[in-house]
Amino acid sequence: MAVASAPNSGTTKFPLVIALGALVVAGAALVLAERFYRELEVRLAGVILDLITTSGVYVAPDRESVYFGLSSATPFGLRMTPECSSAFLLLPLLVVTMAMLYFRPANAKRLFFSLGISALVVVLVNQLRILTIVGLVHEFGTDEGYYWGHTLLGSMVSVLGGAVSLVLFVWLATRKKKA
Repeated sequence: MAVASAPNSGTTKFPLVIALGALVVAGAALVLAERFYRELEVRLAGVILDLITTSGVYVAPDRESVYFGLSSATPFGLRMTPECSSAFLLLPLLVVTMAMLYFRPANAKRLFFSLGISALVVVLVNQLRILTIVGLVHEFGTDEGYYWGHTLLGSMVSVLGGAVSLVLFVWLATRKKKA
C-alpha cells in the first residue's frame, strides 16, 4: 500500500505570501510615488504629442504639465492632477489580482500576465484621454474644446477604458486553456 504524501502547507503558502506582499508593496509604492508616476505620464504624453503634432511641445515634469501648440496663436498647457492620473485606476486592478491570487494561487502566472496587460491598457487609455483633450482644444478652441475634451469625452474615455481594462483582466485571468 502506497502512502501519498500531503503537501506541507507552510511551504506551499510561502510563495503566495511573497506574491501577495509584492502586490501590496506595488500598491503602496504607487500611492506614495504618485507624483513621480504623474511626471512619467506627462513625459509620455509629451513624447506622443511631439510625434503627432508640429506646433511645438514642452514638458515641465516638475509641474506635471505638458504644453502644446507653442507655435500657434493659442498655446495651451495641461497639468496632470492626481485625479487625472492613471495611478488610481491601477489600484483596483491590484486589489482584484490580490483577491483572485488568494483564492487561486495556482493561477499566479496567468494573473500577473493579466495584470500587466490590463495595466498597460489603463496607461494607454489615459494617454488617449490626453490626446482627446488636445484634439478638441485644437479643433474647438480653449474653452469649448477643454470642456468637451476634459469634462465630457475625456471622462467617458477614462470610464470606458477602465471598464474595458477590468473586463480584459478578468477574461485573461479566467479563460480556459485550449486543449
